[in-house]
Amino acid sequence: METMARFEWTLIMNLSAAMEIFVEVVRRESFTAAARKLNVSKSHVSKQVDRLEEHLGVRLLERTTRQVSVTELGAIYYEHCRRILEEIDEAERAVTSLQASPVGLLRLSAPLSFGMMYLNEVVLDFIEEWPKLEVDIHYADSRADLIDEGFDVAVRIGVLEDSSLIARRLAPIKLGLVASPEYLERFGRPEHPRELSGHSCLLYSYQATGANWRLWGPDGETLVRVEGRVTANNGGALVDAARRGMGIALAPDFIAFDALARGELEFILRPWSPEPLFLSAVYPHRRYLSQKVRLFIDFLAERFGETPPWACMEQP
Repeated sequence: METMARFEWTLIMNLSAAMEIFVEVVRRESFTAAARKLNVSKSHVSKQVDRLEEHLGVRLLERTTRQVSVTELGAIYYEHCRRILEEIDEAERAVTSLQASPVGLLRLSAPLSFGMMYLNEVVLDFIEEWPKLEVDIHYADSRADLIDEGFDVAVRIGVLEDSSLIARRLAPIKLGLVASPEYLERFGRPEHPRELSGHSCLLYSYQATGANWRLWGPDGETLVRVEGRVTANNGGALVDAARRGMGIALAPDFIAFDALARGELEFILRPWSPEPLFLSAVYPHRRYLSQKVRLFIDFLAERFGETPPWACMEQP
């Protein structure tokens, strides 16, 4: 029995070592670079990957004389290996307390405009504070699949639809209807949401209600169908269009802040406003939250909080 247990443990450790080598090869797209990083020979790296492919019965990597690329199945296996190895490290640190600071790769997904305007500096401050961490940032307004794409955490704005994820609210975000003084002088200032149907409105591709804007005001909820010449999948692009007098935008405060402060945009339809949104950090449901994710979310909450930097603007 003891001999069998030792044999099984050896198999597990060998598999873990092979997975670590495979992950390093994928990250660096090179057997040579992976060998250098792990301080082993290139032939050892190649042999371990070959054994792993033989064990699985699939090709994980495509090899040419010039480069190494991961196959479709290899990419899936890579994400699982990466998470397994990180959870092993996390478990060892939790039990032994030998590692006081987080290590490894933090993969982050966030909206483009918010990321570049407010989040990027926070992320860089975070990894400066924890020098053993690496970060891989993916900025896009389309929502990534955290599990399938292997992200540790995502920063999101608005309604959270995926119930398989855990969310922590970080800060409020308000929406307002904005237009340039030039546009309002040329086309008039709407006095009721119903009048928006006669104006050029700037449409956000990922708006949950599509071309229907839902506003709340003195007479309750109003749902208005709008249309216009410009549709974009990025809020910053719509605010730029509004600044140039091309229409009315439904804009979040963190994007419209500067243009409102400079007088390039102004709020309209003051008695009516969309429902406020929230900035949230979301992450996959796991039994144990990794140290790096927990620390990062706490860092975000401290930096943004209930009074985020964009909240000093005049609100609708």
